[in-house]
Amino acid sequence: MLTGPVAHTNSRSEVAVDGVSILGVGAAFPPHYYDQDALTEKFLAVWGTRHRNTARLRALHEHAMVGGRHLALPIEDYPALTGFGEANDHWIRVGLDLGAAAIVDAVERAGLELRDVDALYVVSVTGIATPSLDARLVNRLGLSRHVTRVPIFGLGCLAGAAGVARVADYVLAHPDRVAVLLSVELCSLTAQAGDLSIANLVATGLFGDGAAAVVVGGEERAAARPGPRPPRIVASRSIFYPDTERVMGWDISDSGFQVVLSADVPTIVAEHLPGDIAEFLAEHGLCTSDIATWICHPGGPKVLEAMQTSLELPDDALDITWRSLRAVGNLSSASVLLILKETLERRAPAPGRYGLLLAMGPGFCSELVLLQW
Repeated sequence: MLTGPVAHTNSRSEVAVDGVSILGVGAAFPPHYYDQDALTEKFLAVWGTRHRNTARLRALHEHAMVGGRHLALPIEDYPALTGFGEANDHWIRVGLDLGAAAIVDAVERAGLELRDVDALYVVSVTGIATPSLDARLVNRLGLSRHVTRVPIFGLGCLAGAAGVARVADYVLAHPDRVAVLLSVELCSLTAQAGDLSIANLVATGLFGDGAAAVVVGGEERAAARPGPRPPRIVASRSIFYPDTERVMGWDISDSGFQVVLSADVPTIVAEHLPGDIAEFLAEHGLCTSDIATWICHPGGPKVLEAMQTSLELPDDALDITWRSLRAVGNLSSASVLLILKETLERRAPAPGRYGLLLAMGPGFCSELVLLQW
């Protein structure tokens, strides 16, 4: 039973993280893109003989409010997948291609070169590899053999925001260094053809594939970066909600990743996120009205509606998040980084104004990152 949040507070959340900035954000998608109707028809072809209420499946996909999604493989290849091992092999192969492209994009946007990368953090929850993706990307990209590698597994949708906070910690400790966060999520490769649960039917209408990378550096790098002054990472906050392990996650079975997705997520958002955000901002002399831009993970329509209502946000506050959901679906940990990229390019606030980057994910947890332009 949900008993309330436990906030983890440390010096990073109490004082400003001076001189740690987001220098660039890059992205990459597989070339296979399908509109939602085509994807729904494909699932109906697989499940139509076993799922009596096909109208229910169509309704669940329509309610996801997703217009289309990228897939790691051509759509006709999925029925032939033999199991977890084969799907995971594709995750490694496609993930390396997308991860390399996203890093190159981000580093170029930061005005840097690959040899400048001192640390590489990689997050994903849709596949596993040993050596991990970061090790293989060192070889692929020709990164320094002294690069610090930090693979992080299991944070799910939370990992985009949590990853930004962790790379900020690294640069805070090493202000002369450059850190890269990479998220690679190929959610389509986790689809379970034999699972007719509501959670899986919802997931097949919501999640897509792609990668995003963020470059973080210190004051000297930020000052030398071309273009407008990048946002500074002011502080972060991790919040864990006790006894909520079954709200979101995966059960690992012989066939791979089987989604766990509770209908309680919007309720948890509405009941706890406003207070958590208010407490975090108050420690920095701020309130929600001081946040000029909201960079939120698109958990799904009901989650976004709960967020918008409970935080009493302006009507257009989550426009970029809604557009991302419609355009490419929910990309787990990569989504909030894509929304960050779009914000930097199209909706950056005036100098001195604040932004809040946030995501929620398995645990069940929240991660908040305060930015200042």
